Amino acid sequence: MTTQLLSLEGKLAVVTGGTSGIGRALSLGLADAGADVIATARRQLQVDETAAEIELHCRQTLRLTSDVCDRASLVHLLDAAIQRFGKVDILINCAGRIKRAPTLSFSEEEWTSILDTNLTGTLRACQVFGRHMLERGYGRIVNIASLNSFVALSEVAAYAASKAGVASLTRSLAVEWSKKGVTVNAIAPGVFRTDLNANLLDSTPRGQELLMRTPMGRFGKTEELVGAAIYLASDAASFVTGQALVVDGGFLASGVNQ
Repeated sequence: MTTQLLSLEGKLAVVTGGTSGIGRALSLGLADAGADVIATARRQLQVDETAAEIELHCRQTLRLTSDVCDRASLVHLLDAAIQRFGKVDILINCAGRIKRAPTLSFSEEEWTSILDTNLTGTLRACQVFGRHMLERGYGRIVNIASLNSFVALSEVAAYAASKAGVASLTRSLAVEWSKKGVTVNAIAPGVFRTDLNANLLDSTPRGQELLMRTPMGRFGKTEELVGAAIYLASDAASFVTGQALVVDGGFLASGVNQ
């Protein structure tokens, strides 16, 4: 019974920002759990590469780019998914960007760009795909929050504000949509090593501090987020909504570690 509840067989998932880092790991993890998966992002080459991997998992997909800052591209993605699969059951919002700089001199243009991608981009995808889910009376939306939704890290104020907004947006949509069959939750990753941050984590004092603050004594592997995503996307979480599931190796629980 438990296995059936966690199965994603017969489901179609769309993963924005789904071709690199955490998004790619979740795309392949959902495919392993039985879902057909459309991993979408801005670059066609990365979309094609991830789609080929999904097909190696014996799941179906589409090779479509999109940009969460471009509503029309999301509408096109939804229309194509419905034409090919007849529905979208699961939306995972992974698209995001970050820039580290002192807040005093942080430009309004950069601030606006980060919020437009991380927060408003999440809203756009939720609106576009959420309308379809609400019309069907079923949907699972999983947003990607952050440790920065809860605590501050130095000199990433725009990113932190955007991710605090994602956590709040998640709760708001859960309140509005849950009675209509659509759950909205978030995953808040701790510190996970990816190609983009490996040098920072391994070779800087900031990386050393992040490691020290993580009680497990290591950084996360992106595949360690898959279980949380499968759970929140599955019928096992049918009474779970408006939550941010923290996967952080104990970071937020930490006070003094030695």
